[in-house]
Amino acid sequence: MNGARPPAMSDVAALAGVSHQTVSRVLNEHPSVRPETRERVLEAIATLGYRRNVAARTLVTRRSDTIGVITSASDLFGPISTLIAVEHAAREHGLFVSVASVTDFSGEAMRHTLEHFMAQGVDGVVVIAAGDDAIEAARTFDAPVPVVAVGPSDLPAGTVHTVAVDHYTGARLATRHLLDLGHTRIGHLAGPQDWVDGRERLRGWRDEMADAGLSPAEPMMCDWSADCGYRVGRELVADPERPTALFTGNDQLALGVVHACTEAGVRVPEDLSVVGFDDIAGAAHFSPPLTTVRQEFDTLGRACLRQLRALLAGEQVDPQSIGPSLVVRRSTAPPRAPQRA
Repeated sequence: MNGARPPAMSDVAALAGVSHQTVSRVLNEHPSVRPETRERVLEAIATLGYRRNVAARTLVTRRSDTIGVITSASDLFGPISTLIAVEHAAREHGLFVSVASVTDFSGEAMRHTLEHFMAQGVDGVVVIAAGDDAIEAARTFDAPVPVVAVGPSDLPAGTVHTVAVDHYTGARLATRHLLDLGHTRIGHLAGPQDWVDGRERLRGWRDEMADAGLSPAEPMMCDWSADCGYRVGRELVADPERPTALFTGNDQLALGVVHACTEAGVRVPEDLSVVGFDDIAGAAHFSPPLTTVRQEFDTLGRACLRQLRALLAGEQVDPQSIGPSLVVRRSTAPPRAPQRA
C-alpha cells in the first residue's frame, strides 16, 4: 500500500470486506471465525503488509505478549539449550522473547537489565541461572512482573519461582548404572563447583557410592571443556591405580577423556567405562558412542512457561524439578578383572 502512513487494521478490514472486530479476532486466533473468513483476512494482511501496533495493543490489554530472558554470555551447552527451549515454548504460546546476554550478574547490572525489560513492557522475566553469581542475583530480584529462575531449586519462597533439572538424580543414575555393571572403583571428573550443576552431579555420585558401601577416591576437578577432560585424562590413563569406570561432569569432559584413552591405547569400555552428562548432539557418534544422562530441555522450557503463565494468571506455583534420563550406549561395559574390595 502506497502512502505516508503504514496500513492500519481498518485498511485490512476494508480490503477483506469484514468488520474491524473480525480482523481483531483473526489476529488473536479466536476460534469463532470461519475458515474462509480467516483466510480472506490473512490474505489482506499479507497484501497490505500490515503489522500489529504492539504499543497500542499493550495499552489496551496491559500485555505485550513478550517475555524477557536473562542468560549468561556463554556458548556452553546447558545455558544455550535452555534458552532455545524457553524460546520454543514461548512461541508455542504465541509469545515473543527479548534476550539479554550478560557477563556481569552484579546488582547494578541486573537493575539495568530489568529497567530495559520494563521499558519494553515485558509480561514476565526468565533468568537462566546456572552459576552462583546469577543465582545470587536472582535471590535479590525485585521486579514488578513475575520472575522464573531456571537452574536453582532453593531460592526463598515468594520471591523468584524456580524450575530446575534434577542433576543430583541424574548423577545417581549414571553411578548406579556403573555399579550395576559390576564396577566398584568409579571415579568422578567434576565440573566447576561454582555451578549448581557441577555441585549436584558431584553430590549425586558421592551419595550413590556411599549407599553402595563404597569410599571412592577424591573427585578430579575441571572446567566444562573437552580440553580439560583431555588434560586430566592423560594423567588418569598413566596411573596404574586408575579406576575402572569414570563418571564425567558433562559430555565434553567425556570426549576429552576418550581422546586421551585412544592416544594411550587404553580401550573404552574394555579398560575404562565412561559415562557423560547432557547427551549433546553427536554423543551417539563418539567413538565409542557415549553412555550419558540426557537433560530433557523441551520439558524444562515448557515447565518454565507454564509457571510464568500461571503467575500471570494470579495462580500459586511450586518449585518444579525435571527428571533426566539415562541413555545407555557402548562406552560402558562390565569390568574386565575382579574388583578389589
